[in-house]
Amino acid sequence: MLHSRDRQLDGLRTLAVSMVLYAHFFAADGSHWGHIGVRLFFVLSGFLITRLLLEARSTTQFEPGTAIRSFYIRRALRIFPPYFAVLSFVWLVNLEQARGSIKWHALYLSNFWYALREEWTPWVLCHTWSLSIEEQFYIAWPLVILLAPRRWLEPICIALIGCSLAYRFYWPFTGTPSLARDLLPPASMDALVAGALLALHRARSRTLPHWMRLTSAPLLVATAILMWLKPLPLSPTLAWMNWIGLEVLPLVPLTALVGYCSSGLRGAPGRLLALPPITAVGRVSYGVYLFHPIVLSFVVSAQPWIPFNVSEQGLGRLIVATTGTLALAAISWLAFEKPLNQLKRYFPYVRPRRPDATHDAPSATAISEAAQMQELQFATPLRVERCPPR
Repeated sequence: MLHSRDRQLDGLRTLAVSMVLYAHFFAADGSHWGHIGVRLFFVLSGFLITRLLLEARSTTQFEPGTAIRSFYIRRALRIFPPYFAVLSFVWLVNLEQARGSIKWHALYLSNFWYALREEWTPWVLCHTWSLSIEEQFYIAWPLVILLAPRRWLEPICIALIGCSLAYRFYWPFTGTPSLARDLLPPASMDALVAGALLALHRARSRTLPHWMRLTSAPLLVATAILMWLKPLPLSPTLAWMNWIGLEVLPLVPLTALVGYCSSGLRGAPGRLLALPPITAVGRVSYGVYLFHPIVLSFVVSAQPWIPFNVSEQGLGRLIVATTGTLALAAISWLAFEKPLNQLKRYFPYVRPRRPDATHDAPSATAISEAAQMQELQFATPLRVERCPPR
């Protein structure tokens, strides 16, 4: 049985992917909600994977080589099959003439493809930029968590967050902002590492830092004000300041939200996030994210046979495309993804304890079971992006 905290984190995935669907299916103004959903996914991903690696590192049976090998194999089992199935389908039918860029997506370089071209073409695969960033990040991150001295981990996280902020403030000196401002790895490093920093803090304390509890609410209010101002005509300087604010200010509230849910959020919000229908969507959120642009492409093509408007952003598109996306994601999970995920039991992060070994906590078996539950539910993702509405 999953603990309450894990069900709530699954509920957060539903919240994040709902922001993406709202931005792509409903919001006529290209709402920034989708990008905030991306940031929430990144914080969740950094937190969950770092927590698993720290738990593996804390066992007496810990072997760096075993943990690193298992990490990459388990991620490949969870992420690669549906991802490459989507790329194969897009290549086969050549949706939006996407065949020419498939090699970039296959190498998880989608973010560089769109940044270099300065346009969201092909749109049907533009959401893969965030998946690329996560894969680029996790090439190196397990090596840092499992091999670096423990006392260095938090300073490394703080330094990376500082570099990410510096990257954003560098852009005013480059002239007109470009897609590279949002799509290159430094632009998302702060969210991924903020989740990792939370996991490091949680390894020694169950409460959030006092400064985070004090600042989350004011920063959330400031974010809401900037969201309200975003559609208004602004000077280039104010527009840049608005962009910086919407990138930076939500990070602390999002990290605090993950922290509260990781220890069990109380009251009505916690119960809502743990409802079975909410957690069920969270379990298939990777598929929802991965399939939704393709479903939208076919929904728009089927407009002559649909009695209400799905060609434009709005309620009709939201209902039809969301229903189709959820159905496809559920089928993929039950028939394809879940069976493959069962193979993870052959690749534990730490070797099983010998029968005559002395007891210590946490055990290798406990780590393996926790990893299996969390990875089945929290495929990294990411899974939400800044692509413009179709």
